[in-house]
Amino acid sequence: MGSAETGTEQDFSLLLDDQLCFALYAASRAVTNRYRPLLEEFGLTYPQYLVLLVLWEHDTVPIKDIGAALQLDYGTLTPLIKRLESAGLVRRERRPDDERTVLVTLTDQGAQLRERARTIPKAIGDAMGLTPTQFDQARGLLRLLATNVSESGRGGA
Repeated sequence: MGSAETGTEQDFSLLLDDQLCFALYAASRAVTNRYRPLLEEFGLTYPQYLVLLVLWEHDTVPIKDIGAALQLDYGTLTPLIKRLESAGLVRRERRPDDERTVLVTLTDQGAQLRERARTIPKAIGDAMGLTPTQFDQARGLLRLLATNVSESGRGGA
C-alpha cells in the first residue's frame, strides 16, 4: 500500500516494491515452491496436502466442511479428492442419513502417511527462518489481513 499519512490517493505508491500484495504473492510462491520437493516424495500436490491436513485433524469430514476450511469451492475440491481417492488415501461415501452429504474419510494408507509427513512442517519452518514469536505474529497478521479484506469485499469493515 505504501505510506499514507493524509489518506489521500496521491499518498499511495504504484511502485512494485511498495505493494503489500506483491510481497504476499512472492512469499506465497516461495513457500509453495519450497513445499514441492517435500511433497513429491509422497506423490502429493500442495492442495492435496492441505486436504489431508484437514482429514488428519478430523478423520472423517463432509466435503462441504473441507471446502470451508480451505476456502475452496466444490468444483475445485472434488478433483483433488478424487485424485486422493485414486491414490488410496481417502474414500468418499454418502452419509446414510442424508444422501446429499458426501463424507471424506482417511483410509489406513492415508492415516499412515500422516506419520511420514510429520517432517514437513519443520522443514518449512526452518526454510522460513522465523523465530517462534515472528512466526506467530506473521500468521496472526495474515489471518487478520485475510479477514479484513474478505469482510471489506462484503461491504463490511
